[in-house]
Amino acid sequence: MKIYNSLTRKKEEFVPIVPGKISMYVCGPTVYNYFHIGNGRTFIVFDTIRRYMEYRGYEVNFVQNFTDIDDKMINKANEEHTTVKEIGDKYIAEYYKDADGLNIKRATTNPRATEYISEIIEFVSGLIEKGYAYEVDGDVYFRTKKFENYGQLIGQNLDDLRSGARINVDERKEDPVDFAIWKAQKPGEPGWECPWGVGRPGWHIECSCMAKKLLGETIDIHAGGMDLAFPHHENEIAQSEALTGKKFANYWMHAAFLNVNNQKMSKSLNNFLTARDALKQYDPDVIRFLMLSGHYRIQLNFSNDLLESAKASVERLYNAIGNLESLISEVKINEMTEDEVKYLNSLDSYRQRYIEKMDDDFNTADAISVLFDLIRDINSNVGINSSKELCEKALELIRELGSPLGILQKTTKGNLEEEIEALIAERQQARKDRNFALADKIRDELKAKGIELLDTPQGVRWKKID
Repeated sequence: MKIYNSLTRKKEEFVPIVPGKISMYVCGPTVYNYFHIGNGRTFIVFDTIRRYMEYRGYEVNFVQNFTDIDDKMINKANEEHTTVKEIGDKYIAEYYKDADGLNIKRATTNPRATEYISEIIEFVSGLIEKGYAYEVDGDVYFRTKKFENYGQLIGQNLDDLRSGARINVDERKEDPVDFAIWKAQKPGEPGWECPWGVGRPGWHIECSCMAKKLLGETIDIHAGGMDLAFPHHENEIAQSEALTGKKFANYWMHAAFLNVNNQKMSKSLNNFLTARDALKQYDPDVIRFLMLSGHYRIQLNFSNDLLESAKASVERLYNAIGNLESLISEVKINEMTEDEVKYLNSLDSYRQRYIEKMDDDFNTADAISVLFDLIRDINSNVGINSSKELCEKALELIRELGSPLGILQKTTKGNLEEEIEALIAERQQARKDRNFALADKIRDELKAKGIELLDTPQGVRWKKID
């Protein structure tokens, strides 16, 4: 298995610290509002990577934090005349609703920053003792010039970063690129007692502390959106390695941005869409399919046209599943013949191709192509004269390869059949009413869904087509 390591800028063979086990930290949301689909892409990508690692037999300790103390949360609490804790409680609950809706697996642990205040204070104290941090009027800053490798993740040195620093920097800092790891309390803000007075943690220190506490001083994978590479992840590396003297993470992974209608998602452009609103319009399988239809390191466009295309693709995959489900209940032969055993064994090639694609830096786009090749093969070779066992095994394989992607696990029975029968009844009534235009429209609508109508002496029957 190869992973593109953002730190080294190349694909590397993945070798976990502990054989068979993976420690993985993914930066989670600041919980002051509903998360948007840009965040959703990042969450879906790393959920898929986690799922695939588990599919390949690894035990994954997956930690995704909640930032529940932050300027945005303080402002939100003031706007809503409530407390920061209540804002955090509310939007963590809302996060779970939307993440569950997108079929994102719950993390092994979802730590909240405010639950680790004592550990953060201890972390900051350790940096001060080692000379990597200094206190000014209750604020504590990290001394970047003392950390020799600062800028390694983004490939810039301190002089380059200083030249890009804003002119109006805090004059109390020793260096323009020094960053806050602890902030003194301001009027109306929550705060905690510490050796430097009363204050709260800076954003960057939270993840360093929680990763160290929950996963250890060196972890396998640290991941997040591309926008977090600098300054957040760069600062995490500096803090963590300055304190422990050890490598913080062996592999760094970053998911690319999500555009909306070929424009960067922005509130000012009014193209901001929450995951919740997207789920009102589209099935989670469709949203996940679109998010995984491109490689995670390549910018992806999100538009209604592409969603409709993803919807049609997902329906095609479910048509194959529905056809097999129908065959399982209809076929007369139970056990596979020798020829069917050989055919089933030939389908292993799709599993191997799928694994090859996913092992190559989680190439979900190519893995999806393998899925379509598989269903074409099955649609051509498994039918009413096949055995029940072969139909079941073919269905199991489709679901198996869909599972790491978080799709294709639902049954097509029930709602779909009821919908089809209702449309057939409507078409029959239209024909009785001699409204042939409506009858033809319904037939075409069903055909677009992959349903072919058969007018027989026993009445109208239907079957799924590819």
